[in-house]
Amino acid sequence: MRKVADWQLTEAASKFNQQWTYAALYDGLLATSHETGDPKYSDAVARISEGFDWKLLNDRFPHADDQALGQAYLDLYRLKPEPRRMASTREVMDRLKAKSVDPAKPVWWWCDALFMAPPVLARMYAITGDRSYLDALDRNWASTTKLLYSEQESLFFRDARYLTQKEKNGKPLFWARGNGWVVAGMVNVLEFMPANYPTRDRYLTQFNQMATRIAQLQTADGLWKTGLLDPDAYSESEVSGSAFYTYAMAWGINQGILDAKVFRPVVARSWAGMVSHIYANGRLGAIQPIGAAPDSFRASSSYVYGVGGFLLAGSEVARMNKVHGKLRKR
Repeated sequence: MRKVADWQLTEAASKFNQQWTYAALYDGLLATSHETGDPKYSDAVARISEGFDWKLLNDRFPHADDQALGQAYLDLYRLKPEPRRMASTREVMDRLKAKSVDPAKPVWWWCDALFMAPPVLARMYAITGDRSYLDALDRNWASTTKLLYSEQESLFFRDARYLTQKEKNGKPLFWARGNGWVVAGMVNVLEFMPANYPTRDRYLTQFNQMATRIAQLQTADGLWKTGLLDPDAYSESEVSGSAFYTYAMAWGINQGILDAKVFRPVVARSWAGMVSHIYANGRLGAIQPIGAAPDSFRASSSYVYGVGGFLLAGSEVARMNKVHGKLRKR
């Protein structure tokens, strides 16, 4: 984690921005400081956030991608509760929760959005105690699920354009990173959703269904291909989707939600597979570029959101090691 985080901080120093791509990296850097005890990563995110004046992008409300940075702002607010750290995020989330749900046109119409906005609403609830943030999250998550979740495959289509598209082998097209965004977003919601919230069990059921299905689709090298149901159609295994899966499964084990005997070997293989894609200088490769569907990429391909996912995964794997002992690939 340190090696990858250090390389990425240096590499991205002149490129930091408020986009969703970097928001995922900031989440990973905060997790790295939390788990290692080294504040330099969270201090870096705090400096970056200060440079943004703790504001979200707000030119195309209610687009969830522009709200993703709110997770880092609110996590930093929880460390040091200065009102300006959450002011912009709260204003945007208040507007979001006031927006009515149109079943014919979900606000979160693409599955990636479930990583971007719901965790911010969940943190607003945790900070304020106001359940209306969770209620807004719940209404909109249900709307997206109704549109995009396949009960048969226990996976999310990326968006409505893919509901009828097929892989070369004739199976439905499910994008690896798209489903990674979903399970990682679900973890970031369940972390703050209270046990007595009326629909929490629905999220736990969906989380178990997805984790079980994803584990079944793991390839021999421990990772997942960009197209989940036709792995033979894609030559390279992919790290960003794999990272978010690893993060979610390790978290589920740590919370006692997933059976450690079943899922620890899956996590062990995945972690070893991802580590094999770290270059000597700390660059993390095999990350698919920005997209919306399975695609090819170079083995050297590296993008900040994949690094963020890797760091999130590492933080949960490290916690798991403390309880269960060091992971061994099986």
